[in-house]
Amino acid sequence: MSNAVLFFPAQNFLGEGPLWNVDEQALYWVDIIGQYFHCLDPRTMLHESFDVGTPVCVLAFRKSGGLVMALRDGFAYWNVQEKRPEYIVRPLEHLNNVRFNDGAVDCAGRFWAGTMSTTGDLNSGVLYRLDPDGSLHVMDTGFGISNGLGWSPDNTIMYLTDSPRRVIYAYDFAATTGAISNKRVFVQLPNDPPQPDGLVVDSQGYVWSAHWDGGCVTRYAPDGSIERVIQVAAPHSSACVFGGPALTDLYITSAQQGLSQEQLKQYPLSGDLFRYQSDVPGLPKFQFAG
Repeated sequence: MSNAVLFFPAQNFLGEGPLWNVDEQALYWVDIIGQYFHCLDPRTMLHESFDVGTPVCVLAFRKSGGLVMALRDGFAYWNVQEKRPEYIVRPLEHLNNVRFNDGAVDCAGRFWAGTMSTTGDLNSGVLYRLDPDGSLHVMDTGFGISNGLGWSPDNTIMYLTDSPRRVIYAYDFAATTGAISNKRVFVQLPNDPPQPDGLVVDSQGYVWSAHWDGGCVTRYAPDGSIERVIQVAAPHSSACVFGGPALTDLYITSAQQGLSQEQLKQYPLSGDLFRYQSDVPGLPKFQFAG
């Protein structure tokens, strides 16, 4: 069992969605409840934060430059000059008890993002796909918290997490059309506290899943067996991404949300950013084509 080390004292309330920019060699991530997204240059440790003004749930880069994001109620571009979001579509605008949560861009430049109930409803989460032409498609329904999402290196399998059900699903994925089918259980965690949260897939096709209430990241083989467990000094480890020049730095976000004052005293690094040096590289993230 290995340990991740403290990398940056972010002290986020709900740190999530780390994203590596290959061109900038910089790490981006969000504090969903704090309503900020962050950018950090690991070479200089120069850090910037941007107030979005609404819960910002997941980021993606655009092929044309800049950022696209899923906010509480919809998808938006980030206006760099005015430092504000410009909405593309807002499917949750009139829903008070649901918000977007996690997502990722596929190999054809489509932006996938799922939703979750904020009141504990285990069936109101929806998985959406935003295409480059701006059209929005409902791809699956019935989730408690639609979470960590990624694809196998050959883009034939898509992984999706439902945290409160403690399950990571696998789907057959058609890269040309963006269709998913043959939903099945990839990993089912026991009914112990840890829940699978954000995930990333490495270049060997193994799935790294951050475990909320587990203080760890678990690497699963393509057959679902556990290959290794990385300990994180924050119980609510939330998501991970590969970065660095060789994509061998695994960056891990964490959260203070849901921890008691006693737990925060016991785990003062909760909400900080961690790093683990991997012997296996990751894959560069795809960019939104819209």
